[in-house]
Amino acid sequence: YLKLNHKTLDSLLQLIPLFIFIGGGATMSMLYLGRIALKNPDCSWDRKNNPEPWNKLGPNDQYKLFTVNMDYSKLKKDRPDF
Repeated sequence: YLKLNHKTLDSLLQLIPLFIFIGGGATMSMLYLGRIALKNPDCSWDRKNNPEPWNKLGPNDQYKLFTVNMDYSKLKKDRPDF
């Protein structure tokens, strides 16, 4: 049983930023994990229809989260077809 007095409320108010930042970090890490699981070509969920999704990527496909000064539309094909 928690007895609420001035000292207890003051200590709980000081913990609010901690909970906000930990909750925000956990949320962002789960969103990033979900993005990797759904968008990354190294992760294959459908082994029957597309067992090797990395072979079907063209040179203009962007799969990285963040690239600096990279224009994917100007890239040329540098690998053979399989």
